[in-house]
Amino acid sequence: MPQQLTLYLHKLSPYSHRIELALAEANVKYKALQVDLFNKPTWFAAKVNPIGKVPAITYGGPDVDPTEPSSLSFKLAESNVILQFVAELYPESGLLPKDPVERAKVLFFMDAVDRHFDKPGNEWMYGRTESYDGYLKGVEMIQGLLSESGEFAVGDRYTIADACIAPLLSRLKITYETDIGAFPVGQGTKLGKELKAPEYAKFMKYAEAMLERPSLRDTTDEVRLY
Repeated sequence: MPQQLTLYLHKLSPYSHRIELALAEANVKYKALQVDLFNKPTWFAAKVNPIGKVPAITYGGPDVDPTEPSSLSFKLAESNVILQFVAELYPESGLLPKDPVERAKVLFFMDAVDRHFDKPGNEWMYGRTESYDGYLKGVEMIQGLLSESGEFAVGDRYTIADACIAPLLSRLKITYETDIGAFPVGQGTKLGKELKAPEYAKFMKYAEAMLERPSLRDTTDEVRLY
């Protein structure tokens, strides 16, 4: 009998969205609870994640109300760690390749996303830098890591590498289509125009494929941006 799995998330969190995607792709039944990050319940830090951040999960133990997590369940936080756990938990999903080389490529891709794509993207979107040059360099790096076909991040099927970056691609598209962010007015639109250049064609083709995937469409909320 499958163990209970509960996901604690926030709809405005792209990192929570990563876990939703992986669970959807693995066709896993689970409970989900929205955590009010601006008014966190005291039990969340005390019984789920001492840092108080989402996403977080509980696994195993008795099947209880998510607001009353059991001390017998396993607790885990940090989106990429949870992604790997989910992939290991459901190996039949193919979310993490069995081949050591392909497996390493997936984990390396995820690390590159966080260091070279997400981090500079946040710096620009939140107005901590006036230029998106670092973000664009991240796009170039990610494009260079994509599989030869460009259909998936690694290999010929969806993995946690794709789940790791897909919510960030959604946010990127919203940003350049709406020009919403803490950056100077017009920069979002300008970035969108630059990304239409031929040198970014492989990245943009991959991004569109990820955005069209049913798992992303089914788990995307219209208010989800940052």
